[in-house]
Amino acid sequence: MQQVKKGDKIKIHYHGKLTSGETFDSSAGREPLEFEVGGGMVIKGFDEGVTGMSVGENKTIQIPFNEAYGPVNPEMIIDMPKGRFPEDLNLELGMPIMMSDRQGHQFQVTITEIKESSVMLDANHPLAGKDLIFDLELVEIAGGTPLIIVP
Repeated sequence: MQQVKKGDKIKIHYHGKLTSGETFDSSAGREPLEFEVGGGMVIKGFDEGVTGMSVGENKTIQIPFNEAYGPVNPEMIIDMPKGRFPEDLNLELGMPIMMSDRQGHQFQVTITEIKESSVMLDANHPLAGKDLIFDLELVEIAGGTPLIIVP
């Protein structure tokens, strides 16, 4: 029976949970996730977790945060003066806001605290510092990218 290996394009259903049991993402009700194993399209622990699976196989994998979205980086927590926000913006805890850096790259931050004169923003990935659990079901192995060998 064919098993998933690096370079294979696969389709997989998944249910992602935190260690608390809270669901953060799922392919239920959608098409399965399709990606090339080892192609850098998913987190390292997910790539490693699907390797060796066979079509129809169900598996649960646990991914430590360092193989997922990494640790929380304190340098990505920003104390922003309230005067830098539009006056008509109703600031709320947990609210996502799009910002851009000096080079014009956009990124999302989340409001984590609202103080009297400033707002604490977290630019870390929402799953940074969290261990993840995925229930997987391999739907298809479509084969790898063909190699072109020129004589």
